[in-house]
Amino acid sequence: MSASPVTLMVARRVAHGRYQDLIAWLREGEQLATDFPGYLGSGVLAPPPDDDEFQIIFRFADEQTLHAWEHSASRSAWLERGSDLFAHKTEHRVSGIEGWFGTAGLRPPRWKQAVAIWLAFFPVSLLFNFVLGPLLGEMSLLPRVLISTLCLTPLMVYFFIPLSTRLLANWLNSTPARPLPAEPASHNQ
Repeated sequence: MSASPVTLMVARRVAHGRYQDLIAWLREGEQLATDFPGYLGSGVLAPPPDDDEFQIIFRFADEQTLHAWEHSASRSAWLERGSDLFAHKTEHRVSGIEGWFGTAGLRPPRWKQAVAIWLAFFPVSLLFNFVLGPLLGEMSLLPRVLISTLCLTPLMVYFFIPLSTRLLANWLNSTPARPLPAEPASHNQ
């Protein structure tokens, strides 16, 4: 049985006047992580215009490789260099695709997650097949599917699913309107 990839989501609320410094620091952290075994990718999600909380996502092959990176001297030095750049921090550890949708208890319903993934996957898959379909059309099913999944999976995991979840954040995190309680019946006597 193989271990599941692990995603560490770190939120950093930028200190007043330190926006550009924080951006550079976050990019430095992403670059630092690339040197570690088990590193699968990372990304920085900028806040919406009315917010100041950035999210950086680190993905590693398993808990052990994430643990090695988290407890490394180079990461400790990086964290120390950035300690005055943010006002508040939070960290969440998640496994699997649900990591893109927030922490447990705050995730949207699975059907909304499925819609967000499909909305990312369908146009990318359509474009891929439109552009490369003629080249791959002569291949048998197995190599054609192998090539398409090898190309599309990293694009989906590291770019299009995070983009979809960011663009759909308001909808994903909205709660359905609840009906107002019925008014008690009045009895005229």
